[in-house]
Amino acid sequence: MTGRIEAVVFDVGETLVDETRPWGEWADHLGIPRLTFFAALGSAIADGRHHRDPMHLFRPDLDVEAESERIEAERGFSFVTEDDLYPDALDCLRALARDGYRLGVAANQPAATAAVIERLGIPLELVGMSAAWGVHKPDPAFFERVARELDLPPGRIAYVGDRVDNDVRPAKAAGMTAVFLRRGPWGWIQAGRSNPPEADLVVDSLAELPEALRALG
Repeated sequence: MTGRIEAVVFDVGETLVDETRPWGEWADHLGIPRLTFFAALGSAIADGRHHRDPMHLFRPDLDVEAESERIEAERGFSFVTEDDLYPDALDCLRALARDGYRLGVAANQPAATAAVIERLGIPLELVGMSAAWGVHKPDPAFFERVARELDLPPGRIAYVGDRVDNDVRPAKAAGMTAVFLRRGPWGWIQAGRSNPPEADLVVDSLAELPEALRALG
């Protein structure tokens, strides 16, 4: 953590957005009871496996990308919608905007998620999705792209996310202020009640973030 923070950049899933609905819809689509599917997802997270592994457990031959496109075309399914926002998300973004921070969203998401984020009515200087960028977290190139898009040194950027592996560690390694948001399955399974040593800040909700950044100076 170096210098004054000028920009705050957010992950999407389980940071701004509650993913309970979309994962539940995947379980329904696969014909798997939701509790069974969620248990398999939690097991994959605990083992450090990819979050698509539960889908392949139940449907080994499934092409997830092709199936996603087919579902979206047939039913209008979207992995992220405005209705999925956590209740504290917009208030946090507005508070940070009032405090003078430049704001961005950059995440491992389909390209279509960018349109959802841009409809939130928040002045965002950066909206970047991995599918559009062609690079995914935790690749250092993802965080280099964030800094380049904002035209800021990494030390002037805070990155906020729920995952220790994809968000906290690589953001810290990139020289950013790493903010760990303890919520969602990844946050609780990867860290529990401990604080990741790489995190410069730990918050349990986005409602705490504006004051935590002020205290950081």
